[in-house]
Amino acid sequence: MSRPASSPSTMMTLGCALFATRWLQAPLYFGLVAAQGVYVYKFFNELWHLIDHVVSGRADETHVMLAVLKLVDVVMIANLLIMVIVGGYETFVSRIGLQGHRDQPEWLSHVNSNVLKVKLATAIVGISSVHLLQMFVDVHHTPQHDLLWGTVIHMAFIASAAILAYMSGPMASHESRAGSAHGPPPVELPRQRDGGGEKEPGSAAQERIEAAGFPARKVLEMFDDAHLRSPDPQTLARLGKVDFVGRKGNVVFLGAPGTGKTHLAVALGVRACQAGHRVLFATAAEWAARLGDAKAAGGLGKELARLDDYPVLIVDEVGYVPLEGEASHLLFQLVSHRYERASLIVTSDRPFGRWEEVFGDAGVASAAVDRLAHHAEVITLDADSYRTRGLETAAVAGLGGPGF
Repeated sequence: MSRPASSPSTMMTLGCALFATRWLQAPLYFGLVAAQGVYVYKFFNELWHLIDHVVSGRADETHVMLAVLKLVDVVMIANLLIMVIVGGYETFVSRIGLQGHRDQPEWLSHVNSNVLKVKLATAIVGISSVHLLQMFVDVHHTPQHDLLWGTVIHMAFIASAAILAYMSGPMASHESRAGSAHGPPPVELPRQRDGGGEKEPGSAAQERIEAAGFPARKVLEMFDDAHLRSPDPQTLARLGKVDFVGRKGNVVFLGAPGTGKTHLAVALGVRACQAGHRVLFATAAEWAARLGDAKAAGGLGKELARLDDYPVLIVDEVGYVPLEGEASHLLFQLVSHRYERASLIVTSDRPFGRWEEVFGDAGVASAAVDRLAHHAEVITLDADSYRTRGLETAAVAGLGGPGF
């Protein structure tokens, strides 16, 4: 008599139970928090001794330098602990939920096991450097045997960190290729290579950027916010952490032509690529055409499912070209399918109240806006067109020339 196979529900329960064992690690991280407190005590104890020696005149320059290096050493080890506590807990136990917090560490938005290992390795090299410097500062009281082995150990740390950093690139690239193995090749949309240089060898982030189909390479640092009346620069900096991708939220940029909507959409797409996410860029008309081709071939559902492999889709220029007939319904299906499943970055020159003009149907427009804006950062750019500003600058320069 054959033995019955385990039911899917039993396997699911077993898997959930195994996954719940990750919480056994939580006390370990709180133990590291206690160790952090020990280093805080050690820091102020060393600082008090330094001040006491300096005030009493018992400290020469070498003594002060060694004491300061000890303080630096303590701080660097404390930084290493913070990295392990926050990054390790976030990676292996549970999300901490810092999205939108003004003090969220920049590195936490794109931390993973590979990034964490490289950062820990470099931190250990830094601590080893401080230890070795202490030996050389106090060289007259340090045995040559200790100097030799200190240098050898430090070089071993450097070599280990270099090897780990070298290996992390191919590993990340392999993960990216493995994630894309179940989907189609990137969309064949017009794209332009970044004119800033050739593709970095072995850079998975650069591969994602080139495959995204961006019309040009834009970064947030290049965005001119001097003429921007709203939003404030802090809002753009917060969006630059691309936390919305983890929340499966959307970003919508609304504003007149020339205010920088496409620049910001591409810049966020580049940041998402650098954070390890696959991104695709196209205009609203191009997305409608692609979905129309898929529907004509009888594979619209499969095409929408394939796009789930991309955590971020950018839909540019909604409203610039009216969507006629079936195109508006296809774009609505894209928005509806992505709802609470993955992120969209959308740009439009029209406020939501005028999207009926885009979709040609009040009901479809209302349903699209409802799903798009529910979990979205809606940013209205209030600024003069950079193209108009350029014309005004040229006109002023002409009026100020010879003969006037």
